[in-house]
Amino acid sequence: MHNKVCTINWIPFQDKFEENNETYNIDEIKFLPPVSPPNIIALGLNYKEHAEEGWKEVPTESIIFLKATTSLTGHLSPIILPNQAPDEVDYECELVIVIGKKCKNVKENEAKNYIFGYTCGNDVSARDCQLKKDKQWARGKSFDTFCPIGPYIETEIDPTNLNIKTILNGKIMQNSNTSKMIFNPFQIVSYISKQMTLLPGTIILTGTPSGVGYVRKPLVFLKEGDIIEVEIEGIGTLKNFVIKENG
Repeated sequence: MHNKVCTINWIPFQDKFEENNETYNIDEIKFLPPVSPPNIIALGLNYKEHAEEGWKEVPTESIIFLKATTSLTGHLSPIILPNQAPDEVDYECELVIVIGKKCKNVKENEAKNYIFGYTCGNDVSARDCQLKKDKQWARGKSFDTFCPIGPYIETEIDPTNLNIKTILNGKIMQNSNTSKMIFNPFQIVSYISKQMTLLPGTIILTGTPSGVGYVRKPLVFLKEGDIIEVEIEGIGTLKNFVIKENG
């Protein structure tokens, strides 16, 4: 990784940008989420092994849910254990699609033309809300800071064969490859675009592989002081620190 970055003035999702010749040490800057999405869309159970470890049927169509846009946070920012549900907060490493052009009813073989790029994501989930209290996914997936993405958007990459990992306090918890997705990124964009219009900047979390905390024995949930990393080949590493909510 380079230890300096050059900033640019950029109009998002248009081919208009200019360098401003200002450089900064990378350890002196604050990483923001690399995009401000109008919508955060996510897939459930998109790896066969993950469906099976949670005793779920392997889906024949993409399972779509939404996360609140206020759940967004960036690289090196904290994941906050919420006072309402601090005890069963889980990790999920995911490849994230960033939509570059407005699209509706897109064919699978045309989907890549509407994708701006890809980044790393962590679909943080309060499992007690998701699976026991609410028995649906909206609240458990949408607490503030429950959607870290970053550190960068990679625009020149084949998303269908990338190693993907979760590393918790230095220990590998998830280790897979995007080739094991049930539905690949182009199928995902095509399918979702037939349900709803995808706007520029929309992000799509494409599902997590096996190894999540709520099926482990003993159970593994995030706790204060943890360091959680999502590493995706060709993109980089998204790193976050876990803290408790104040008040």
